[in-house]
Amino acid sequence: MVRSIVVGLDGSAESRAAAEWAAREAKRRGLSVRLVHVWEAVPEPLALARFLGGETRQQWGERVPCAVVEGLRVRHPGLDVTVEQVAGRPAEVLAEAAKDAELVVLGSRGLSGIGGFLVGSVGQAVVAGAEQPVVLVRAGEQAADGHVVDPSGLPSPVALSGPVVLGLDTDHPDDTVIAYAFEAAARRVTPLRVVHAWNLPPYVAYGLPADPELNAVLGKQDAATLAEMLHRWKEKYPAVQVVEESRCGSPAVELVDASRGASLVVVGRRIRRSPLGAHIGPITHAVLHHAPAPVAVIAHD
Repeated sequence: MVRSIVVGLDGSAESRAAAEWAAREAKRRGLSVRLVHVWEAVPEPLALARFLGGETRQQWGERVPCAVVEGLRVRHPGLDVTVEQVAGRPAEVLAEAAKDAELVVLGSRGLSGIGGFLVGSVGQAVVAGAEQPVVLVRAGEQAADGHVVDPSGLPSPVALSGPVVLGLDTDHPDDTVIAYAFEAAARRVTPLRVVHAWNLPPYVAYGLPADPELNAVLGKQDAATLAEMLHRWKEKYPAVQVVEESRCGSPAVELVDASRGASLVVVGRRIRRSPLGAHIGPITHAVLHHAPAPVAVIAHD
């Protein structure tokens, strides 16, 4: 079976940006792109009803995927790209398609007035259920993955070489997440910013005076832990420039701040097979909603 990147396509600007992002990633990794356009069943009279200048819903659904495929083939010569039209519930269809994919890419709508994502029910369900990496991309400048956008709204060949940002949990580090970030930086020939945030001691919560000396010691200890943890990865990827950032503050806030200007943000998600409880951690959830760059969520045990 040909290894592929699966893209959820619905004709929106966000899903087109996701397709463009996936095409560039596929070229880097020698993969094919599989566009999946999901039809939700509707009564036949509604499906045949005229809209958008006289087109029927069915005609529009057939035209849009073909146009996206043709555009990708023109802008990315040699790319193996196919499209599938499947009837069913989008979240269920995409979750099933993800099982045979190397990567799943979805579009995510930008919030008006806020630099970030609006992750809908389909995106959240796929991120929470897929055990393959899932990338969420929004329409706009940073959806171009380090490329500027031309007047037509599509990314130009001019690269901005934004860094890859990795949010690292030093208490529970996972090799799958770290390796994905290093590989992504190596493929893009761009620096890797590794961000770890740590909280102030409990005395802050009680309104007691801060202890600058203690804070400085804690900061040095955290920076040393981060450096030790990354040592073997630097040896494994000597060509990747690594920038280590030990920050005092909320992990979600610090990661969102670091994501500005990034080509990709990499975060982890612990796999939870129980049907009950949250399947996306609070930090990953916050980054998905507010980071302006594409976000890769890497599931791990």
